[in-house]
Amino acid sequence: MSFEFSGLLALTRPVNVLLGAASIAVGAWLTAGVQWSAELGLACLSGALVMAGGNCINDYFDAEIDAVNKPFRPIPAGRVSAGYAVSWASILLVLGVFLSIFLNWTAFVLALSVALGLVLYGWRLKRSFLLGNLAVSLFSAIAFVYGGVAVGRWQLTFFPACFAFLFHLGREIIKDVADRDADRVAAARTLPILHGPEKALVLASTVFAALICLTFVPYALDVYGRSYLVVVVTGVDLVLVGIIYFLLNDPPVATLNRVSTILKIDMLVGLFAIYLGSKS
Repeated sequence: MSFEFSGLLALTRPVNVLLGAASIAVGAWLTAGVQWSAELGLACLSGALVMAGGNCINDYFDAEIDAVNKPFRPIPAGRVSAGYAVSWASILLVLGVFLSIFLNWTAFVLALSVALGLVLYGWRLKRSFLLGNLAVSLFSAIAFVYGGVAVGRWQLTFFPACFAFLFHLGREIIKDVADRDADRVAAARTLPILHGPEKALVLASTVFAALICLTFVPYALDVYGRSYLVVVVTGVDLVLVGIIYFLLNDPPVATLNRVSTILKIDMLVGLFAIYLGSKS
């Protein structure tokens, strides 16, 4: 067994982990303007460790697919052995769940459930028809709830959790379309393999259309202020409209990964819109 420290870091997918930690922080800040505290910092750290561990174990189970589709990933590139990847994932998951004990029992149950769910996702659900897409979207939504639970209130995390669920669901379907050739080698039963990439992209577009409609609801209900509306319409909804147009016009597979990257960046804009809206 062998590893490079840079390879171990790459396994965790730091950008995704930071985005998840930011979601936890926003989830806490939404609960009546909670200020930075030791509890919030601990929630972000424990959540980030669980997410990092989940990313590592996902790469372990995806090693065969990545060897075809993403040979630059640490395991197929030989930067980290499969054995070290599992050990590293186990350390991160256990440490993340352990730290959640010092928050409250609800946070512990959430952290433990997500950690177990991430292992199940990588092992079985990811290659199942839509179940993997729904699972990873749910885990992303729980990040907001986890932030609220960590500081004792979670009710105001409903809208951002719903946004995150739909955002990630559409993005995961797009990723399945981009990865379908490698997934077919691994006998995966994803939506684009079973029903074709065109239907999968139509479903992703429908999910994004539903998300656009939902973004207006919290403003209409006076949950978020005008700053939220301005940023979410110009920085999120218009981008999603452009992506929907692209997806419905026979996009080349090579560019779908770029769309996935654009969506990842757009999530940060959405977090910023929610933060502004909660302050106005």
